[in-house]
Amino acid sequence: MQFPESWLRSFCNPDLDTQQLANLLTMAGLEVEELEPVAPPFTGVVVAQVLEVARHPDADRLNVCKVDAGTGAVLQIVCGAPNVRPGIKVPCATVGAELPPGADGKPFKIKLGKLRGVESQGMLCSARELGVSEESNGLHILADDAPVGESIRTHLKLDDTLFTLKLTPNLAHCLSVAGIAREVSALTGAPLVLPTIAAVKPSIDDGLKVSVQSQDLCGRFGGRVIRGVNPQAPTPAWMVERLARCGQRSVSALVDISNYVMFELGQPSHVFDLDKIHGGLTVRWGRAGETLKLLNGQTITLDEQVGVIADESQVESLAGIMGGDATSVGDDTRNIYLEAAFWWPKAIAGRARRYNFSTDASHRYERGVDPAPTAQYIEHITQLILDICGGEAGPLDDQHLQLPERKPVTMRLSRAQRVIGMPVSLVDCQTVFHHLGLHYTTQALKHDTNLIVNPPSWRFDIQIEEDLIEEVVRVIGFDKLPQRAPKAPVTSRVRPERQRGLYAVRRAVAARGYQEAITFSFVEERWERELAGNADPIRVLNPIASPLSVMRSSLIGSLVEVLRTNLSRKADRVRVFEIGRVFKRDASVQDGDQTVAGFDQPVRVSGLAYGPADAAQWGAASRPVDFFDVKGDVEALLAPRQPRFVAAEHPAFHPGRCARVELDGQPVGFIGELHPQWRQAYDLPQAPVLFELDAQALVTRVVPAFTSVPKMQSVFRDLALVVNDATTHDSLITAIVQAPADGLVRGARLFDIYKPKTPVAGIAENERSLAVRVELRDDEQTLTDERIEACMASVVSALSQGVGARVRA
Repeated sequence: MQFPESWLRSFCNPDLDTQQLANLLTMAGLEVEELEPVAPPFTGVVVAQVLEVARHPDADRLNVCKVDAGTGAVLQIVCGAPNVRPGIKVPCATVGAELPPGADGKPFKIKLGKLRGVESQGMLCSARELGVSEESNGLHILADDAPVGESIRTHLKLDDTLFTLKLTPNLAHCLSVAGIAREVSALTGAPLVLPTIAAVKPSIDDGLKVSVQSQDLCGRFGGRVIRGVNPQAPTPAWMVERLARCGQRSVSALVDISNYVMFELGQPSHVFDLDKIHGGLTVRWGRAGETLKLLNGQTITLDEQVGVIADESQVESLAGIMGGDATSVGDDTRNIYLEAAFWWPKAIAGRARRYNFSTDASHRYERGVDPAPTAQYIEHITQLILDICGGEAGPLDDQHLQLPERKPVTMRLSRAQRVIGMPVSLVDCQTVFHHLGLHYTTQALKHDTNLIVNPPSWRFDIQIEEDLIEEVVRVIGFDKLPQRAPKAPVTSRVRPERQRGLYAVRRAVAARGYQEAITFSFVEERWERELAGNADPIRVLNPIASPLSVMRSSLIGSLVEVLRTNLSRKADRVRVFEIGRVFKRDASVQDGDQTVAGFDQPVRVSGLAYGPADAAQWGAASRPVDFFDVKGDVEALLAPRQPRFVAAEHPAFHPGRCARVELDGQPVGFIGELHPQWRQAYDLPQAPVLFELDAQALVTRVVPAFTSVPKMQSVFRDLALVVNDATTHDSLITAIVQAPADGLVRGARLFDIYKPKTPVAGIAENERSLAVRVELRDDEQTLTDERIEACMASVVSALSQGVGARVRA
């Protein structure tokens, strides 16, 4: 929230300078995000009146003006502003004045000079030239009663500071200048001076029938008819100034008054053109299919979850958010209906965001607006309208329907002292509650004292004991809390040697040439359906963007999107990985410190490789990355454990270029080339190769164990085997290693593949020849030829039975 310091001090003026006041608010939980002067430094600018205007003899767009700047002599100033005319009062920079720096960063000094041969004794200024506004349509015209010769800084109160507060959602009572002043008064003890509001005596009997059908939408509704207003009446300069310094542009007197009271007291209101209302008004929930054109020009479709104000023929306003265009006030408006209400926060929260906009009114209503002074604030708005726009007011219609129930909250003095961490007396707590306007009663017990607080109507945030403790400590001052070391014992948790942290996994993946990406956990539903095969993903109730509507069950979609982003920026070689959680439904999961019932949230490690296998170099020809390059990366990440790659299918991968990764017979992930269908659907020039592994498999490692150097030498025997083309390398090596050969087989390695182009003796058309080197060793004694031959016979037999292999003749 933004407001000028001078407006705050008109309610409460503590003996603090600007910086001290900002520090006080920040330490009390009302963070001052920015302090900004209303205008940059400048000197020598005064209020002046234009007496005469004559055309410049040598320039069509220049005028020669006679100006009274209060110096005792009439000044001659050449001016090119299109709105200069006799009689107006404007800022005038006299000779010797220094204006705010220009584009070169240097102050602009006014000197006596000539423009096209005519002497100019100063400069008439626009608001932009003074640095008080970004817009400039000519000279900044002042009020007619501005005293000639007075410093423009004094007249426009430019020695003021704009405060910008960053308020948390529980501080709804501080969304007005009066609310912040109430806090300052409580923190400093300075007197609080709120505006005196008197009831407006009705001068006409006219009213408008309003029926509130939904009390869960509206708890209090107030309004009155005002006839004979002048909508073209100018908004007073002081009101325009305060609104501008709150970041609000002046629209018209009626709209400005409504906005002014909202910033002043925190009560949003709305002004209807009475003559455009058909019959009476009804406050209710919307109906499916109804439409409404809003004041911002947007036409929206309503449903039963949105509150509305409707007349007998159509919906006229989005309750608590924005009025409709059909009943908006304009220059022809003569009769109005003024409305202010208490809308339940739950009935307003999130409704504006559904239609992709937000308003100051909805921002306040969804956090809570004080329902108690609604009638008083309507009287205040009415009086301002009558004073500025004229007219005659009818009686106030104030309907009390269902107001929030404020339940007493008890604070134990001993509990407050324990939470705050320093001795706090009963008198300290009572003083804080008194300054904050919290009515309390004291209950003395045998071993403790309770303070029972009845929260006031404007404090929606006081609901539990900790809320009261927070009020005590922030008013006493966070800076007064003692600095003490933690008393709890600090014990380090030693990670088992067989486990490494995810940081080590990150470094290991990065060492393979991959760069880490961090993406959202909520993704497009299309990614889940197409790349994860998840037809029923977990939906996000309040997505930050409409496409990001579901929780991911796989990291593959996120990495494909990262690839597309890089390709759009002309990257030709991409290696990215991500470590993050995925989300799946699992009824077996129970609530715990790090779990949510019904949802499994495992951590996955996923990587993507695209483009050339290596960066361009002279020593080797460029080739695209393939399945086996990424397979090598996966094997390196899992080393020294040896994974098995089993042909499998996955929704995201090419049916013939996909494998399931297994460790000790358990699946731990997938690796594969992106399916051609998705390569085309996601506009990729070529298919990337991806992997996704369970992080638990990567953090678990084998603890090194000592083994002595073999005393006996190994014996190697080569086998030329004829096998079917469908026989896999994995099944062949497994059959050799697991052969019943008295434990002599220590390893096997394929070193040659022969596939004849034309049929040869001993090798059928659907067969090939594989050459395998088998390692044999007995750690206790030297192998004899008899044992070697018996072992190799056992291996050949196992191959024949296991994979149908035979020794090539």
